[in-house]
Amino acid sequence: MERWSDSLWGKLVPRGRKQAAVVAILRRECDSRALVLDRRRALVPNTFVIELPPEIRRRLTDDSALLAEHLARQVRRHAAEQGYTFAGPVAVRMASTDEPGIGRFRIRSRIVRAERLRG
Repeated sequence: MERWSDSLWGKLVPRGRKQAAVVAILRRECDSRALVLDRRRALVPNTFVIELPPEIRRRLTDDSALLAEHLARQVRRHAAEQGYTFAGPVAVRMASTDEPGIGRFRIRSRIVRAERLRG
């Protein structure tokens, strides 16, 4: 498991940067985009798209589902620790983008109601 994880992270995160960089950005997305509903509830994004340059996305193709699930677990854990609420299930997916200037990756997030995820 550790060898698989190290190989996968090596494709996504450049040498010298910690694996936690991606997780930290996902957590920051939750924290900075939280919508306070009342004193006890804050609604946070539950859908995350990690945009990657095409060559990196191609290298992750076989393992992207496992990586996405690992990252979704990290988001759920952070939300539980902070007392955040989701509008639906947490989903993380990888996508290619040809947009210039994104570097290794860019993360976009949004709140999606459970009904919209099913259809």
